[in-house]
This record gives sequence, C-alpha cells and structure tokens, in this order.
Amino acid sequence: MQTSIRHSTQATARNGAFLSLDDMRRAAPAIFAESAHESRSKRYGFIPTEQMISGLMAEGFNPVSVQQANSRTEGKELAGKHLIRFRHAGTHQVNDVFPEVVLLNSHDGSSSYQLMSGMFRLVCLNGLITCAGEQDSIKILHKANALDQVIEGSYSIIEKAPAILDAMQEMQSVDLNREERTIFNRAALALRYENEEASPITPSDLERVRRTEDVGPDLWRTFNRTQENIIQGGLNGFRTDANGRRKQTRTREIKGIDQTVSLNRGLWILAEEMRKLKAA
Repeated sequence: MQTSIRHSTQATARNGAFLSLDDMRRAAPAIFAESAHESRSKRYGFIPTEQMISGLMAEGFNPVSVQQANSRTEGKELAGKHLIRFRHAGTHQVNDVFPEVVLLNSHDGSSSYQLMSGMFRLVCLNGLITCAGEQDSIKILHKANALDQVIEGSYSIIEKAPAILDAMQEMQSVDLNREERTIFNRAALALRYENEEASPITPSDLERVRRTEDVGPDLWRTFNRTQENIIQGGLNGFRTDANGRRKQTRTREIKGIDQTVSLNRGLWILAEEMRKLKAA
C-alpha cells in the first residue's frame, strides 16, 4: 500500500514554557516508538527519538514544538516523519527572536536524524528554518553513537546562531523599494507553485500585513510577511478551472513537514541573497 500523507499534528509551548513528554506523546506518538516500521530490514539501526530528546534535555536543550506527519498507511502512525524544535537554556532572544535547533527523524526509512538551525519569532509565534541548504544541515545515521553525534551537532548549530542573528539585524537595516519587493515575492511564489500561472495569488498579495510590527519596507519585514503569508495561507485569490473559468479560492496553510522545511529554506536563501545583493 502506498503512503498517503493527509496532514500533520503539532503542539507548541506558549509563554516561555517547554513541552512535557505527555504533550509530545499526544501530538507526535512516533517519538515514543519502541521499534522501526516492519518495512525496515534487520540491518536498520533503530534509535528511538525519545532517547535523543532525553539526551538533549540533559544538555539544556528544551523542546518547544513538535510536529508529526500523519499517514493513512496502517502501522505507520508510530513510524512517520516527525520534527522537534529545541531552545537551549543558554541562548537569549534578540529583539523578538529566539535561536533554535530543529531535529527531524522518522522510523520508516524516509529520513535519517537531521539537524537544522531555526529561529522563533515571538510576535507572531512563527517558526523559521534558516539553514540555506543541504550543506547547512547535519545528517546522522541510525547507529549506536547517534546520540553523541546529535548532541555535538546541536551545540554546533547553537554556536552558529550569532551569525544568523547578525544576518537578521542586517536585513532590518536594508530597505527594499516596491520593485524589489515585487521581485522578492515573485521568487517566493515560484518556490510555492509550479509556475506563475498556477498561483492563485499575485506578488502584491504577499504584502498583506497581519500585525503592525510587520509594517515597513525593510528586508526583514518583507521576508517575514512573505514567509507567514505563504506558510499560513488564508489569502483570497482566483484559479482557472479546466473550462477556463475563473473561480475564487483561498490559499491553504502548509502543514506537511517536507514542504514546510523546503519552503523555509528557499525563502531564507532568497532573503540572504537579496541582503548580499543590496550590500554590494
């Protein structure tokens, strides 16, 4: 039977709190799986995600958000891909942003342990993934020493957080004119949709401001408006049906783990390249 992903379940801590094991168990039961999916061979090294979380918590990395992709395939509810975001006790927010470590894993062979850098913006309770590409993530095979590698990799990501926060602050000082914002948003739509004709919305729709803190022409606010409007959806637009008729529609929230990660990565690359271009 083919796997068919429907949506995902998630839980996020609020007001500076951290998630308990019970919180995570309800939202992402695959974290607590006791074995790999039956499709895995005997050579597959099963390392429970719960073991990684316990080890990271002992090092001061506290879980603040979990997400699990759901599947219609029987038996995969305890094997599906899951994502956990951690905030280290030694890190502090800059403006309204906390640096985070993002851990991705599965027990069905669809993912090794993967570590990525992230940021959490308090004003919109929105999580970003800031690693620019595959070379900026750390992949760890399911082997006996996986926990040590996950802890080491998490510290490595935290050590790079100041450089990412510096890039964020530089973006705040870079203003974009209307044409530059349109170019930015056209590129963002290309990441989301197959082509421009497939998009039900226009670049200007991504300028929608959801809160007063996001009013302004600078690159950081442009990036945040665009990222949130694409990921959260809820924008009114039009689609053309098979008969060539235009019908009103509403963009959907992105809930899949893979698409969320890839869109976040693409948008961060876009923002970083625009920052470098403007600096030059």
